Amino acid sequence: MIIKKIEEVTAVPVEMAGARDVSVRVVFGPKDAAPTFALRQFELAAGGCTPHHSHPFEHEVVVLAGEIAVVSNEGDKPMSPGDAALVPAHEKHQFKNTSPSVPARMLCIVPVQYQK
Repeated sequence: MIIKKIEEVTAVPVEMAGARDVSVRVVFGPKDAAPTFALRQFELAAGGCTPHHSHPFEHEVVVLAGEIAVVSNEGDKPMSPGDAALVPAHEKHQFKNTSPSVPARMLCIVPVQYQK
């Protein structure tokens, strides 16, 4: 068993085109020999966002702090702490921090083979 304090995992900037003021901590992933899932924590600064993108795998997201809008084909959907989302494979999506002055944090689970 591996136990970590998330805040002790190094945060790295997300450098995909379209990302703004967002970092990620890979809590568990390939470096931990996780066989199935990678657990990541994203932090979006006030006004920050992930790129508008899609990928060939589903993922799950849980909001921990702040207010987030999920941009989807059906429009923006608000999320707040305690809300969870299932994003199907190939669905275009984006997460935006809509909190006026505080960071937003969310956990994201993906298949480990897609975590770098």
